[in-house]
Amino acid sequence: MTTQQVGRLISLNVGLPRDVAWRGKIVHTGIWKQPVAERRRVTHLNVEGDGQGDLEGHGGENRAVYVYQTGSYEYWADRLQRDDLSHGIFGENFTVDGLPDDEVCIGDRYRIGTALFEVSQPRVTCYRLGIRLDNPQMAALLTSSGRPGFYLRVLEEGEIGAGDAIELVFRSTQRMTVTAINALLYSSSHPPEDLAKALRLPALSLGWRRSFEALANAQTSGRTPSGNAGLVSGATARGARPGFRSMQVARITQECEDIVSLDLRPFDRRALTMSLPGQYVVLRLKPEERGPYLFRSYSLSGEPSRECYRISVKIEPHGAAGIFLSTRIHRDDVIDVSEPRGAFTLRSGDGPVVLLSAGIGATPVLAMLHALAEQATSRPVWWLHATRNKASHAFAAEAKRLIGALAQGRSWLWFTRPDAGDRRGTDFDAMGRPTIEALEALGVPREADFYLCGPMAFTTELTAGLFRWGVPQARVYSELFGGGPSFTPGIANSSIRTPHPPDGPLGNGPLVSFARSGIAVRWRDTEQSLLELAEACDVPVRWSCRTGVCHSCESGLVSGSVQYRPEPLDAPADGNLLLCCAQPREDIVVDI
Repeated sequence: MTTQQVGRLISLNVGLPRDVAWRGKIVHTGIWKQPVAERRRVTHLNVEGDGQGDLEGHGGENRAVYVYQTGSYEYWADRLQRDDLSHGIFGENFTVDGLPDDEVCIGDRYRIGTALFEVSQPRVTCYRLGIRLDNPQMAALLTSSGRPGFYLRVLEEGEIGAGDAIELVFRSTQRMTVTAINALLYSSSHPPEDLAKALRLPALSLGWRRSFEALANAQTSGRTPSGNAGLVSGATARGARPGFRSMQVARITQECEDIVSLDLRPFDRRALTMSLPGQYVVLRLKPEERGPYLFRSYSLSGEPSRECYRISVKIEPHGAAGIFLSTRIHRDDVIDVSEPRGAFTLRSGDGPVVLLSAGIGATPVLAMLHALAEQATSRPVWWLHATRNKASHAFAAEAKRLIGALAQGRSWLWFTRPDAGDRRGTDFDAMGRPTIEALEALGVPREADFYLCGPMAFTTELTAGLFRWGVPQARVYSELFGGGPSFTPGIANSSIRTPHPPDGPLGNGPLVSFARSGIAVRWRDTEQSLLELAEACDVPVRWSCRTGVCHSCESGLVSGSVQYRPEPLDAPADGNLLLCCAQPREDIVVDI
């Protein structure tokens, strides 16, 4: 097509990452950009003299150059009543006249100077824009305004400079604007026909494509989806109804020297929610009549059932919940149990399945093995487990029976510290721990779906090894014990503390219990959100925008209710909450 001038590059802005003090922490960020007068070379990754502080969330070929418009500057100057919005303050590389978000489409191509660019995605806004503009709500304001700005990928490297004309050289045939794509992901409206159209955009970046695929898959999953599947993953992708249900202990089984199983039946005899293989429940326990509740998460280790849940508990020497359950709970006693939760679940398919666990990590994958046996699956199934020795080997006969019932079932067992009487070839197959080299020697297929559960070091090391071995990330699923690692983008490394009550005055508001971290504290008005309270307690948390946009902080709400200030752009899944903008209405239990 004939080129057409559609705008002008008003300001070229660059800046290298710097450390900035924020809320008692150090943030490494490249959002501080300054105009430069001279021409600069633009490469496939960025503009000469520019850099990004957080390469997970910014930068890369699909986000080489960020564009913002003078028209949006005028909008924000009026809305925020500010006269200090200098070019580059939004973190953009190109401040342009023209190219409004509601006209520019994904896939449009522009010539600026001697370089050629293609529109790849809207901006993904994080908390650092709030730091730069000294307004904590800017991430939500920018996204909800329909003026996010957009990224360009560089198709042809070249030189650019302020004053260059912007020429349209190719107009995308699909015609989905930046504003429309942004709203399709972040608002509460996800029309199927618009998702299908977005997925036909060849220029759309991979991250956004995956988000729209998740939204489309949720709509066709056979159940009415809640929440935003395009923004969440892992355990938060599937919510559960908050609250506890009285369950009666029907049977107690000593599985090995330090693991005990409890079969739980509904006290009111009403049918249970059918769990998915791999899910877990939260128990509310009260070891002392006048003491605090203990909240603990336990994977369901038996076959999925509407009549009975089985949990299996490892008894640690100083574990209050495990000792209570193994010594003071008896048959016919009643305990409080949540609905099944979590998205570490068995996926459908016809390819090989590898169930890889260590110690008590066998419990969720054992439930998967039960489900595969019940289906009489013809899929190749590998049961690969590591434990200390025969005395600590739980579910040995059960796993052997289930594997034996499968047409293509195989197993391998490692002992890390076998006793003198443990017999290799009879009680176990090999000493040590699972490694990628061992999997390869056993003939484990790389095209399998891999399900991993065990201590953090076991899971993280094997996951990294599987990626190096060539297993796609989409085929590796894992469950970690405890609260899992934090995700705090851009924050400089600091010492990791065990979760603890917050420093300073105690609160007098609703009781907030962080179930996986074992901390229960009263709400304090000094915190603006549950995220801030969790941070004050050093509870591991995940976040990015801190204003109800990105859903990185979405977590399970086991019981109670919350209010939002501000309201999120799209609600979390039923039974979940957004930590970054939630406050408790009453006593609550959060699954972190």
